[in-house]
Amino acid sequence: MKERARTVQYSQTTITELMIPSYANFGGKIHGGILLSLMDKVAYATASKHAGTYCVTVTVDKVEFLQPVEVGELVSMHASVNYVGRTSLVVGIRVESQNVKTGEIKHTNSSFFTMVAKGDDDKPAVVPKLLLQNKEDVKRFIEAMRMKEIKNAVREQMDDAKSHIEVKNAGEILKDQRCIIEYSK
Repeated sequence: MKERARTVQYSQTTITELMIPSYANFGGKIHGGILLSLMDKVAYATASKHAGTYCVTVTVDKVEFLQPVEVGELVSMHASVNYVGRTSLVVGIRVESQNVKTGEIKHTNSSFFTMVAKGDDDKPAVVPKLLLQNKEDVKRFIEAMRMKEIKNAVREQMDDAKSHIEVKNAGEILKDQRCIIEYSK
């Protein structure tokens, strides 16, 4: 049996929500946690549509809060599957807010969510391949693949025994940093 594949377009999802006063932080802008919650929702919807099963969030990468979101604006979360592994998917999200009075639309946030598909047995489930139909699809797939490689390399380097040895040289390593070491060696 030939393995199924799904296009990027198949699972693209947009969720739009009105920003209400109870979503505001102490500064009167929409709280970042509200936006992250909405982003998690759209990441789930997008990944689950592609996988055809329940998906869970594993990591949230490169959350960028570019501009504040105001009470009364409509916020749209545009999400696409950028990459698939065997059981994981990377969902790219672009957040835009629209001022309903002026019609102005601004790009306020971007992020990447890594999701894992779960089967009925609650174990990771194999996801369909991603059918790349244009240069943008290919570009995003390669970018996500490279980001995964970089994250793995950083994780390996941070777990390396070398990081434990560097603590002995902390005074020298941290001499130009804004910290004070105050423990006895």
